[in-house]
Amino acid sequence: MLKVAIIIGSTRPGRNGEAVGKWVYEVASKRTDAAYELIDLLEVNLPFLDEPNPPAMQQYTKQHSKDWSARIMPFDAFVFVTPEYNHGVPAALKNALDFLYKEWNNKAAGFVAYGNAGGARSVEHLRCTMAELQMADVREQVALSLFTDFEHYSVFKPAAFQEKKLNALLDQLVSWGEALKQVREKQKNKA
Repeated sequence: MLKVAIIIGSTRPGRNGEAVGKWVYEVASKRTDAAYELIDLLEVNLPFLDEPNPPAMQQYTKQHSKDWSARIMPFDAFVFVTPEYNHGVPAALKNALDFLYKEWNNKAAGFVAYGNAGGARSVEHLRCTMAELQMADVREQVALSLFTDFEHYSVFKPAAFQEKKLNALLDQLVSWGEALKQVREKQKNKA
């Protein structure tokens, strides 16, 4: 069965990401097309990138890097839950992506973002990063507004249509994840 990780990309105290990530996981868990797992970067607790070798070499010298690699490698696809901080990606999420390379290759990515503009600019940055990591990002995304999907900007109460958007995202993600799993299998057989 396809394995999909839902990664909460904010580690900030008072963050909205935990509630959003749990909502994504609850909706996804009702589906039978993949096995879903929630990963919270706050719990992963990576330091700033501290490896002397480029991640593409997979010559990790630190235990936290080896652990992060082992945690990410089994997944076929990812849903990144991200806020938008100053028109961009939170440092913790970018850092977690930068720690690895081959572990991300030929896997599918989708985005659930939140912010004043629905996290759109954070997702724009992430799409560029996904291209460099050789990930296929699906077009469908969930854009949650701090004005309409959160009460007082902090209590998560998504509009009813957001669940439909999330399921559309997951439909695309699973489809692409299955296709890319075959690509990885072909590459493994050639090696």
